[in-house]
Amino acid sequence: MALVAALLVAYPTAAAAADDRFNGLMETDHVKMTVDRSEEVARLSRGVLPELRLVDYQRAPYCREAAGMWVKGLDDGTCAPGADLAQTAVQCEVGDTLVMPMWMRTRVTPASPWGPWDDIDAGGCGVDLLPVLTEADFRLLPLPAPTFTLQPDRGWVLINIETIVSTDPTPVTLRTELLGYGITVEATPTRWTYDFGDGHTLTTRSPGHPYPNHDVFHEYENPGTTTITLNAEWTGRYQIDGSPIWRDINGTANTTTTSPPFTVEERTSRLVADLCTDRPKPPDC
Repeated sequence: MALVAALLVAYPTAAAAADDRFNGLMETDHVKMTVDRSEEVARLSRGVLPELRLVDYQRAPYCREAAGMWVKGLDDGTCAPGADLAQTAVQCEVGDTLVMPMWMRTRVTPASPWGPWDDIDAGGCGVDLLPVLTEADFRLLPLPAPTFTLQPDRGWVLINIETIVSTDPTPVTLRTELLGYGITVEATPTRWTYDFGDGHTLTTRSPGHPYPNHDVFHEYENPGTTTITLNAEWTGRYQIDGSPIWRDINGTANTTTTSPPFTVEERTSRLVADLCTDRPKPPDC
């Protein structure tokens, strides 16, 4: 996927993973977070009246003053007169937008003066602020059972003769909602596992094709009654309303279907004196 890179200007900031220990608005330690985590704590902070807040958050650029000091810029994305603007060093997908760094300041009590601004994330991409559709979310979606085609489909098949199976690989589109965001999900079956009911299974990435171009089949070895169970493995991607970016789902989901029972028969040929289609049917048929 094509990427667009912003101009890199060196500035002092640590690239650290999200600190899950930062779980309250009263936290005053200077910690580093991922963009989505810092946005989460900032959103929680906005639920407190401004005059009562002990922690304040703001997104603003890095700016270099004439003395060479890197400081917080203005929340409109600009710097004070005489200061240079440093863009983030993040690469975003084409169509996405850059997000400015997050800054935090604290005070001991609502009556205390605010402390200095500290950067807690170095900025990122707009897509990083959106919720992530997880594997668990994907598996909760109403994915359809796989279609199933059996040849021959007459209620019985012969031993030692190819029983042909195939399915439909067409992707499906679903709609869901996550944290208030509307989401379009495109799910695609990519791998299928057949259980032929006689102790044999077959896993394939081919959906199969009908006779005579068939490539997925099984030969039964013994007569009896059986069913075939088909398990489809789905991969997916999703797009959040308002964002041009499609994101892959990290994980898979599965759906299953089972055929009606059918018999596996052994038949032999022999010469007869008359046509077996005659009525009444000849006794040697």
